[in-house]
This record gives sequence, structure tokens and C-alpha cells, in this order.
Amino acid sequence: MSQAITLESMPAQHLLLRHGLPGFFGTTCLAVGALGVGWLPGTTDLLTNPIVDSLRGSTSGSLIARSLVLIGLAILLQAWLLIGADLMHRGTWPIRQLQWVLLLWVVPLVVAPPLFSRDVYSYYAQGRLFESGADPTTIGVGSLPGWFDMGADPMWTESPTPYGPSFLLIERAISSIAHPNAYLAAILLRLTSLVGVALMAIYVPKLAKAYGVDGSTALWLGVLNPLVIMHFVSGAHNDALMVGLIVLALYLGTCNQCLWSAALIGLATTVKPIAVLALPFVGLQFAGMGASWIAKIKAWLLTGLAAVITIICVYLVVGSGYGVVQSAFGTPGSVLTWLSPTTAIGQLIGAITSAIGLTSNAYTVINVVHTIGTLLSLVIIIWLLVTSDRRTPLRGAALAFGALVILGPVVHPWYLLWALPLFAAAGLNFRERRIAVILTIIMVVHGMIEASTAADNVWDWSDLITFVIALAVVAIIGFASPHERHVILDAGSTVKV
Repeated sequence: MSQAITLESMPAQHLLLRHGLPGFFGTTCLAVGALGVGWLPGTTDLLTNPIVDSLRGSTSGSLIARSLVLIGLAILLQAWLLIGADLMHRGTWPIRQLQWVLLLWVVPLVVAPPLFSRDVYSYYAQGRLFESGADPTTIGVGSLPGWFDMGADPMWTESPTPYGPSFLLIERAISSIAHPNAYLAAILLRLTSLVGVALMAIYVPKLAKAYGVDGSTALWLGVLNPLVIMHFVSGAHNDALMVGLIVLALYLGTCNQCLWSAALIGLATTVKPIAVLALPFVGLQFAGMGASWIAKIKAWLLTGLAAVITIICVYLVVGSGYGVVQSAFGTPGSVLTWLSPTTAIGQLIGAITSAIGLTSNAYTVINVVHTIGTLLSLVIIIWLLVTSDRRTPLRGAALAFGALVILGPVVHPWYLLWALPLFAAAGLNFRERRIAVILTIIMVVHGMIEASTAADNVWDWSDLITFVIALAVVAIIGFASPHERHVILDAGSTVKV
């Protein structure tokens, strides 16, 4: 009997005990740590809870909370790497068992305070603004009385929302149910992101199988990934719903239901407009591999019409959100992040030109580099469409989202998840898989540091110490055991990923 068959014949309890429970313990540590360094609105009764107060109101409590987050992420990362080692060495786990593992990892975080971002409170504030009769796509939540106590990030208070009308409708519905409890609203909004995660968990392996890729490995890399737990579950970003709809749409495209697929892309676009990037690749699914240019153009016109009709219908139902086109392209670029290669290059060159007197400040250079990056990403997307016969439509969509993220003006860690589930389902060779694993590890370290700066009671001078400790912990996890080293470094693999 082969090792792959042996793995598949093992009972679900074995996988849950071997990998599920350690990951569950890790996310439980995250949930408890979030009480101390997670984001809480100023009006929640949790702030008066003795345990929460002790974790947030003292130096020792803050240290304990930060340590729990670091330990939790480390355990979660190790559990994920060990599942990958099993898949690489021994074959494949049944998809249903891996889905149960994902559920086990998610449960502790469902009602925990958000970590790594406070965007979910901005969603609530936008819902309150929409409920008051204003259009959040044309005005920021700073015009809303009491916005600060709702937990919204001051960075975005003057910025219109970049989200589409269907998500505005969700925000308004949840804000009306939860008001004035901003924390309850955050939990309900997290449930919408969990819908997206559930869609990913169900359809990423199905999409992978449709393209001849091992479904278990795709589920491991693209959905069980710690970044999904950190940013789609704990962070509750609405990107999860968008990505889930895109994955479902692309799966329907493999089932000769491309018009429904295009309609779902239209629906995803009304969550976040960036989802429209998947539409031309649905058209390629409709046309089929090796189709003539006339067939491709007809497919693009038909799928485009289906998507446009869906978008128009959503706008007519919601009756708002028409400012989203301008804000979708303007809001994200208003913040400078070193995670963006174009921003990093622009800031470095700008610092040099400012120092020698060629420019008055770095922003001029940054804007130029951003423009070059945007144009280059458009060129790459067009090239992917022109040369579409060289790769599957799914692979093309993954590369398009990847190019847009890498060359975009802003890169948040969860932006990587626009592309990662698609890459996982499309199939990765060893080198690409190793890059995906290393990027995940880097972003986990980034999350360890970000979580330590999530509360106002953090010691600024200890950020460097946190960084060093995070690197040391992850290095031990990644290289102390041959199983983890195999996933990161070893070229040998028994399955196509």
C-alpha cells in the first residue's frame, strides 16, 4: 500500500490530533492575546472587564498579551508547515479532513478582538454614515459624530470608502442591527468575511482538481495559510468575501457556466472594484483554450455584458455608491507603505534626490514611480491576455492579480491573498511554492510586529526587540526540524502543487 493511500485511509481524528489541535492552541493564544493588544472600540464594556483591563492597563499585562500573540502565530505557522511536510513527503490528506482542521483553527477567533488591522470598525462607521443618508463613497466617516469611539482608524476618516454598493448594503444592515455596539458589529462583519473563507475552502480544491492540481495541497497553501487566518479571520477584511466570490466564479467557469461566472465577478466587483480584473479571464474560460480571436472577443463581450448587468442591478437596488470608482483608485494610494516595492523604490530615490537638491521632497519621485508601476502592471495584464494560449485562464488571473499587487502603490499583507488562492489552485512548481512559503513566513513575522503595535499601551522602544524575537522564533520553527526545512528548502515533492 502506498504512503498516499495510507494517509488518505487515516481517520479524521489522526489529522485533528496531529495538526488540528496544535493550530487550535495557537489561535486560542491569539484570541487571548487579542484581548490585550487587539483593537477595541472606546465604548465597549470589554474595556472594564478585569482580565482585559489587566492585559491592557499594565506593563506586565501588555507583555503577556504580546507574548501570547507571538507564541500563537509561531504555533500556527509550525502546524501549517507540518501539514505541508506531510503533503510533500507522504502524499495527500483528504480534503474534508483539512476543512475540519481549518474550522478548528478558526473557531477561537470568531468573537476575539480584531488583530493586525482595525478596518472592520471603519466598515461599521461607514454603515452608520450610509444609514444616516450620506454616501460613504463620496464622504469620509470623519463627518460622523462619535466616529472615534466606534474604533475607526483616524488615518481613513477623511477618505471616501473604496468599497462597492453590495458591501455598503452589508455595512448598513449590520450597523443597524448592532448599533450602538461597535464590537458586536465587528463580530457580525467578521461573519461576512468567514463566508468568503468558506467559499475558498470549498471551491479552491475543486478549482484545483478541474485544472489537474492536487486539491489538498491547494487547500493547504491557499486557504489553511496562516495569512488567511490572520487577515481574513482575525482581521475580518472584506477582501475575503471578494476572493471567495472570485474563486467560486472561476470554478463555475470550468463547469461551462461562464455567464453565471461573469455575473459572480460582477457581484464581487460590487464588493471591491478590483475584482473586475478576473473578468477577462472568465471570458477566456468561455472561449476555451486555443480559441480564435473572434471567439475570444465574442466571449469577452458576452461575459462583460453579464457582469455589467449584475453591477447595474446592484447599484439600482442599493441606490448609492457611485463615487466608488474615484475613491477605489485614490484612497489606497494615499498611504505610503514599505511593503510596496514601487513605494520603497520611490522613497529611496526620493530621499537621494532631496538630499542633493534635485527635488524639494520625495513625494514627486514617489508619484512618478507609482505611475510607472501602474503602467507596467497594465502592460503585463494586456500581455497576459494577448498570450493567453500559453497558460490556463486561472494561471493568467493569478499572475494578473500578482502583478497588480507587486507593482501597486500600496501593499497590505492581505493583498497577497488576492492572488495566493488562485496560484495555489492553478498549480505551482517547486520554486514558486518555495517563494509562496517564504512570503508567508515573512508576512507572519510582519504580523508579529504589527500586533505588538496595535495597542496604545505598547512600548515603542521594544519594537526592535519584538522584531529580533520574532525572527528568532520563526527561524527555530523553520529550520530546527527536517520536516519544516523540507517544505521551505527541499526540491523533492510527491504531488503537483
